[in-house]
Amino acid sequence: MTPEPDTKTAEETDARHATKMAKKKAARDKIMATKSGEKGLIIVHTGAGKGKSSSAFGMIVRCVAHGLPCAVVQFIKGAWDTGERRLLTGHFGDLCQFHAMGEGFTWETQDRARDIAAARAGWEKAKELILDESLRMVVLDEINIALRYDYLDIAEVVEFLTTSKPPMTHVVLTGRNAKEELIEIADLVTEMTLVKHPFRSGIKAQAGVEF
Repeated sequence: MTPEPDTKTAEETDARHATKMAKKKAARDKIMATKSGEKGLIIVHTGAGKGKSSSAFGMIVRCVAHGLPCAVVQFIKGAWDTGERRLLTGHFGDLCQFHAMGEGFTWETQDRARDIAAARAGWEKAKELILDESLRMVVLDEINIALRYDYLDIAEVVEFLTTSKPPMTHVVLTGRNAKEELIEIADLVTEMTLVKHPFRSGIKAQAGVEF
């Protein structure tokens, strides 16, 4: 049986679409009217997929664009000459403090005591920055790696964030394998899922993409 042709005119289609969108807007406006509060968020970017640090640095760029003072502490990739580090220290050092505390991935240093010492130094700097209420956002890049290997005490980190973080300061913690205790206290958690990565096809990390 041949289906009947659609006889709706373009005007009718446009009218139906406009009515549908108007209903969606009204529903959305009603929801948004109930969202008036603000607070400093604990934000976690984790998962095996790419984009955890990149997303955090995107937030830092937003802060800079709004003229909001912020800071970054890098726990692992401190030895890397990254594009983010060049940009922020070279052009926005007045708004964004950048502290590269790590010495590379743990398999590069091959020295647990040294890695623990670097992580502890990073955490002490992180606490100092978070307590500075003039800073709107503090990114703790790859801290989840330090927590995963028990270079830092997760209980200490959780207690500090829940009891000492100023109420309007955002703290962003990145790195795969985020601890459940951290996920539990976070306001926003995003898990990056790995679908496909060029590294598996023999492509090395490239400037502008990975660093």
